[in-house]
Amino acid sequence: GIFLLFLGCKKEINKKDLHLLNGYWEIAKVTFPDGNEKEYKVNTSIDYLLVEGNEGYRKKVQPKLDGTFETSDDAESFKIVTAENGLIFNYKNELSEWKEVLIELSESHFSIKNEEGLIYEYRQFEPINIKK
Repeated sequence: GIFLLFLGCKKEINKKDLHLLNGYWEIAKVTFPDGNEKEYKVNTSIDYLLVEGNEGYRKKVQPKLDGTFETSDDAESFKIVTAENGLIFNYKNELSEWKEVLIELSESHFSIKNEEGLIYEYRQFEPINIKK
């Protein structure tokens, strides 16, 4: 019975929850393969994600003080495939290909692990809105 309990701790990410990724995210923490961590308090660059079905894209945006974003045209497209270790994001552009595994997902945060074993934790970005 103990073994089953242990398995139950890791929450399966359901493909129907992928819509939770839609929106603006900022990096909260990076955990290195050796266990060292780097925390991020302030980010000048935010990730915008849009997922539709089994594909989507991610692009970098810069938040401005009025609550809007400055955006660039360079979006990284990905396809999402199911594998035994979770949902895999397959990225491909003219220069390279890489994969990331989605290891945690909720309304307020998500974590991905890249091929080098780094874990990136993101939190939902709350825009700063300075009223004039």
